[in-house]
Amino acid sequence: MLHLIGQLIFGFVIGVIAKFILPGRDPGGVIVTGIIGIVGSLLGTFLGRMLWGGAGYQAGWIVSILGAIVVLLLYHAFVRRQKTAA
Repeated sequence: MLHLIGQLIFGFVIGVIAKFILPGRDPGGVIVTGIIGIVGSLLGTFLGRMLWGGAGYQAGWIVSILGAIVVLLLYHAFVRRQKTAA
């Protein structure tokens, strides 16, 4: 249980850092930022396993932030496309 809480806090911090690196107007605020950070950390771990390590690889801060930036860019593109379609 504590590991899960730690992962959620880590993901939220990663989301906030990614948001500072790639600012923009995002609907959803804190909750969306946390979700983007968690998903970005998971994406960073997945990509790191493919590139550098095996099943035991866990993404560090930098790879997690890069993953969160990728997710944030995809989120911006999706929101932008939704606004132009409406």
